[in-house]
Amino acid sequence: MSRENPPGLDLARLGEYLARERPGLLAGPLGAEVVQGGRSNLTYRLGDGASRWVLRRPPLGHVLATAHDMAREYRVISALRDTGVPVPGTLLLCQDDEVIGAPFYVMEHMAGTPYRTSAELAALGPERTRRVVLSLVDTLVALHAVRPEEVGLGDFGRPEGFLERQLRRWSTQWEASHGRPLPGIDALRDGLAGRLPASPAATVVHGDFRLDNVLVDAEDRISAVLDWEMSTLGDPLTDLGLLVMYSEQDLPGLPLATASGAPGHPGTRELVERYAAASGRDVSGVGWYTAFAYFKLAVILEGIHYRYTLGQTVGAGFDQIGEIVPVLIDNGLATLRKG
Repeated sequence: MSRENPPGLDLARLGEYLARERPGLLAGPLGAEVVQGGRSNLTYRLGDGASRWVLRRPPLGHVLATAHDMAREYRVISALRDTGVPVPGTLLLCQDDEVIGAPFYVMEHMAGTPYRTSAELAALGPERTRRVVLSLVDTLVALHAVRPEEVGLGDFGRPEGFLERQLRRWSTQWEASHGRPLPGIDALRDGLAGRLPASPAATVVHGDFRLDNVLVDAEDRISAVLDWEMSTLGDPLTDLGLLVMYSEQDLPGLPLATASGAPGHPGTRELVERYAAASGRDVSGVGWYTAFAYFKLAVILEGIHYRYTLGQTVGAGFDQIGEIVPVLIDNGLATLRKG
């Protein structure tokens, strides 16, 4: 671990702050490295030669503090610590920008492996791959079984009108972040609006629940669910629809986990049926939620593509994203038609 300051982190100031706020925590000078993954908030691995922790902070140059609310993320992880949802233990929250230039929080470093691609899962073999993916479903069931008011999250969101707001939010995002015509996007948006389902009872939703946002232990169980920045109270089937969407394809070039091509990966029907049996929820309308997940991801990736065309995004794979967006739109429309 480097003793040099990584982008966005002043190790000397951070060390002084930790020594003051948590006396006896540090056994030596801090080192840090940027952790791969997490495409919005920045994640760092910290170490003092004896122990390791993880620090999360907003992206460099962020403008909208509400979009990168460290206190909110810290709150939900802390609240879920003693539930059936595997999350890291939290150490401290700092909302003083003077320490490292932005709010941040520190949590436990959890053992486990993130799997992001079919090749990574395939190396486990079919039986282990199956266990990992089914464990992912079981973890989602455990999250949605938490009663928000019992863990201090009764006011964590506004469940009323959740789906309408979500659709409006991503429609607005689409209008603001595209630079080319995309056939079918308006039909997908309008089709979703015209078939808005009635939501079941609200739960804590992760908002971005997928394979590369969890760690897997040596027993092929989920050891930690990470990246809670989109969590809120809302319709639990939005999490399920997102998981189904990622399990329906294996798109080369997609800068997120698409590992459904790995031998042993359960099919979407089995995943949905396992969730339904364990949760007791009616999942007959999962097609709408899956189509919405396609719409949401299409909007996100089109925004990335648009910034790439303006020269505002650099890195491997960004040149391929534009080709994926029409595929997502077509898949969303097909899913909505099938219902």
